Formats: sequence, C-alpha cells, structure tokens
Amino acid sequence: MSYANDVRTSLDPALASQLRISVMRLGRRLRQQRPDDRLTPSQIAALATLDRNGAMSLGELAAREHVQPPSMTRITAALEDLGLVTRTAHPTDKRQVLFAVTPAGARLLAEDRKRRDAWLCQRLKDFTPEEIAALREAAPLLERLARG
Repeated sequence: MSYANDVRTSLDPALASQLRISVMRLGRRLRQQRPDDRLTPSQIAALATLDRNGAMSLGELAAREHVQPPSMTRITAALEDLGLVTRTAHPTDKRQVLFAVTPAGARLLAEDRKRRDAWLCQRLKDFTPEEIAALREAAPLLERLARG
C-alpha cells in the first residue's frame, strides 16, 4: 500500500465526521433563511426536484426523493392544496398522473433560493480569495458526495 493511500484511509473516519457535522450545520443555517415556513423540508425537496427535472409520476418522484409512495402521496397532496403543483393525466398510461410545478411554486422556489444564496454570499465575504478558491474546488466534490 502506498503512503498516499495509507494517509487517505487513516483520515476517512475523522474527515467523514468533520464533513457530516459541517454540512449539517450549514444545512441548518440555510434552512433558517427560508422565507416560507409552511413547507416541510420534504415538500421543498419534492418541489425542487419537479422544478429541476420537469413533470414526474408519483413513483418517479418518490424514487428520486428516496421516500415511499404513500409518503410522496401526502407530500404532493399538500403541495397541490397550496397551489404549488398540479396533476395532469399521464400521456401514455392513463392509470398514472404527472405532477408539475405551478408558476406559484416556481416563484416560491426562486425566492427561497435567492434568499439563501444572498445569505451564503454575505457569509463568503469573510473568506480570503484562497479560501474561496478552495471552496470552488470542493463544491463539485460535495455535490458528488450528495448524489451518493
């Protein structure tokens, strides 16, 4: 085993713990910046997935969000009641419906993202150019971790 592999392996538990704690804290701080507290994190996540990927069936959305279909049924029902998603007939399978983000849902997400991005930009002003460069390099790696 090479020295580089030995060092990387020996650091994994400590690094994993440090990343977990840091990412959880950052996530909590970003959630505190949400302008609309009517929605649960699961509802926001489902809405964002629909916004990012377009219309989806309940099963596709549940799989994408890693929740069971009955849970996604409750999530989409709440979003529909709030006027943030619509349901339409599936074009090829009449037993299914497709969920899509409404203009109101898209506006809510845009405002949510804008507010959280502004908070994060404000926090980044305290960082040096070298730290910003390190974060820029780390961002794709963190995304890769999040995709699991």
